[in-house]
Amino acid sequence: MQTIKRSGSQASIKGSAEWFTGNVRVDPLFCAVEPSRTSAGLVTFEPGARSAWHTHPLGQNLVVISGCGWTQCWGGPKREIRAGDVVSCPCGQKHWHGATATTGMSHIAIQEALDGKVVEWMDQVTDEEYLAEITQD
Repeated sequence: MQTIKRSGSQASIKGSAEWFTGNVRVDPLFCAVEPSRTSAGLVTFEPGARSAWHTHPLGQNLVVISGCGWTQCWGGPKREIRAGDVVSCPCGQKHWHGATATTGMSHIAIQEALDGKVVEWMDQVTDEEYLAEITQD
């Protein structure tokens, strides 16, 4: 049977200081229901906020819905992302994403679980990494 989760029916969650720098809000959209492994959340980053370095065992797709942000894969350039962009993070690729230093950004994060796990959190992104020069596409 089809279900409808009404807007505002699930509590917002403050992004943990263990996994994020700055003010971040996570609004759950849907959890995986067997046999599906897919879940999604709306993540809102205030200016200067970002995730820690992390990986996803089955990858992740980000749909940027507002603002302007930055993302970076380990060993690669920092890149700008804007509303309307779709970012695909490959399985196991170490990366981070968040707002720019002056502009907030929101994205829908869609990921699959492997053996019940969707993310492996790692070190915080340093200010030096975060403020490194941007690479334009």
